[in-house]
Amino acid sequence: MFGDYELEEDRLGMSLQPGQVTLSKDSQNLIGITIGGGAPLCPCLYVVQVFDNTPAAKDGTLEAGDEITAVNRQSVKGRTKVEVARMIQSTREDVTLNFNKLTSVDMKQGRSLDISVKRWKHRLVERLSSETADALGLSRAILCNDTLIKKMKELERSGQFYQQLVERFRMLLRSHLQLATAQHDLGTVCVQMGTRQPWLTASESLRRYGEAHRCVEKCGYRLLRTLRPLVGELHTYLNHVIPDTHLTVKKYADAKFDYLSFCLKVKEMDDEEYSYASASEPLYRVETGNYEYRLTLRCRQAARLKFARLRSDVLEKMDLLDNKHVQDVVVQLRRLVAALSAYSADCAQHLHSVDDVFPIEVIEEIKEYLDKDDEKSFFALIENLKQMIQAFPNETHAFIIKKMEDLILQKTTSLDWEH
Repeated sequence: MFGDYELEEDRLGMSLQPGQVTLSKDSQNLIGITIGGGAPLCPCLYVVQVFDNTPAAKDGTLEAGDEITAVNRQSVKGRTKVEVARMIQSTREDVTLNFNKLTSVDMKQGRSLDISVKRWKHRLVERLSSETADALGLSRAILCNDTLIKKMKELERSGQFYQQLVERFRMLLRSHLQLATAQHDLGTVCVQMGTRQPWLTASESLRRYGEAHRCVEKCGYRLLRTLRPLVGELHTYLNHVIPDTHLTVKKYADAKFDYLSFCLKVKEMDDEEYSYASASEPLYRVETGNYEYRLTLRCRQAARLKFARLRSDVLEKMDLLDNKHVQDVVVQLRRLVAALSAYSADCAQHLHSVDDVFPIEVIEEIKEYLDKDDEKSFFALIENLKQMIQAFPNETHAFIIKKMEDLILQKTTSLDWEH
């Protein structure tokens, strides 16, 4: 009753459901709630906040916005919130509270245009300097000190590192593919040249030389088969794991902005009540049960629970990603070094196997023809050399051809042949 009349409660479409709960106090003689409303301005008393890890939070019955009607079966109607707090504190062990729970709460109703604007401001403030944020009436402390925001920046740096790593791996794969193709072409040319040689030793030397390069080609393709899965794993981390984490952090940020917006809304409504109370002027929403304020309290509690849950999930995921990032880089680089080491050893083994063949035996066999001092053998050698030179590609093994020409010139000047 206020003055000569009592205003009818404006419940904003919500309903009340009576209930009772018995809570055991903790070691500090507390049950873990704060109370608002009460005489002389508000016709009811209600729960403002339920603190974490307290008897009320562990029980889970009371929620922000619920009306308290009795303490230990004593009505609290017409009492102040200070008197009700003393009634609760005077009980040493268990406290029995009667309450009217807010039901049929539409959370969308609590998300007013004002809340949407506040969310937009909080999104904007992350990109502003402290001075600009203060001028807008927003604090950057809870955003700048957020460890997840810092971890997100570290994740972005990890993403850039993986992007460069994938690009280097792809360049390495392309280079080794081109090298394997070149080894194949060289081996094929040498084998074809060997089949056209009139000398057995030269033919065998070219064949062995070509087969060695074909073996090097196989080593290159074996290396490519080993490295491709590494690129695939790095690509998965870069294009799936990191974007998925970005999405999770975005959901966390949305929940955080919701919670901050409702906190700011509650603060503004508290300031409004204090200003009206100091001026001894009535405030309609307070005199009619303060249901708008209680709805905002309930929305703030729901946003806080979602924010805390997502924060825990994101922190766990970020820790797993940090560990995976470190382990993956070490494992992938070890596999890369092992693959390149095996490739280098295999190639060296195949190439060393033909160190003793080409082109020494070819020149020695030409010397044998020249040492016969036979004009007929000499002209047969000339014909064979013509065929051999035609088999060689342009500018290929030119130093061998030059040596053969020098040997022929030396022999022709030492013999007195008419031709």
